Amino acid sequence: MASEREIKLRVNDVKTLKRALKRLSAKLVGAGDGRVHEWNVIFDTPQGGLAKHGQLLRIRRETPQGKKKKGEKARIILTFKQPAVGASDDEYGHKIRDEFETEVEDEGALRRIFEGLGMSGWFSYEKYRTTMKLPGSAKWAKDLLIELDETPLGTFLELEGPAEAINRVAQKLGYAKNDYILKSYLALYLDECRRRGESPKNMVFGKKD
Repeated sequence: MASEREIKLRVNDVKTLKRALKRLSAKLVGAGDGRVHEWNVIFDTPQGGLAKHGQLLRIRRETPQGKKKKGEKARIILTFKQPAVGASDDEYGHKIRDEFETEVEDEGALRRIFEGLGMSGWFSYEKYRTTMKLPGSAKWAKDLLIELDETPLGTFLELEGPAEAINRVAQKLGYAKNDYILKSYLALYLDECRRRGESPKNMVFGKKD
């Protein structure tokens, strides 16, 4: 189990943000260009028992983009998250929640286990994530992950790691505490559906011509 501390930041100008990250000497994590496609499925009971208790059970498939290494394949990650602590309960204004995460081999078998327990994959969402870290010389940011997320709702930056490092990098990138977003992508998607007067479905990219 690990305690996850994070915030999201909406990115209105991707080019400007990338220039700012370059000034901080942010380095890509992973092979190639570091960009990974994520397909996420959230599972719950028909009554929404996990969601009602603020919990999340998710299967994520991570597929590296760009040039792949020989034999490289998608990673399947199982995640269970406990209820989140909101900004009002955290002196730094971050979201904190306990998280259990492990890599699995057989996604199909895992799905059948969940279905046998009366659960189903009720919501799917996708995004492209590019993960970066600051150089080793920035010892204060050693455990900080900087994750650029391209989603159907737009582009976001997710900062995850030590509290002081999150605030320091956010400030260096031109963000203030009132820019912090603590909602999940599911919650943001539901907000957007309500704003548009649309019925929620899945948060996926539209078909390209």
